[in-house]
Amino acid sequence: MAILWFSPPVYVKTEHDGFRYGVHHVEAAAEELVLWTKRGPKWLEAERACVDVMSGKVSPQPQQARDTFEEAAKEEGMIFPD
Repeated sequence: MAILWFSPPVYVKTEHDGFRYGVHHVEAAAEELVLWTKRGPKWLEAERACVDVMSGKVSPQPQQARDTFEEAAKEEGMIFPD
């Protein structure tokens, strides 16, 4: 399976204060979502979008998965501020 890249990446907080992690593709977004302890409605949308794209259930739309991941990161307080 080809890597489905995001442009631009979504930067999220890490367990180390002041450090960020750049999520650059759908697979990394799915891996990151599993680590989060809060899981609200936007988290569920992002998880579904990532799984659907990776499984081929929907045509590859990495930007749609990126946008839902970014919204989930904001909802969960995981987005890294500019």
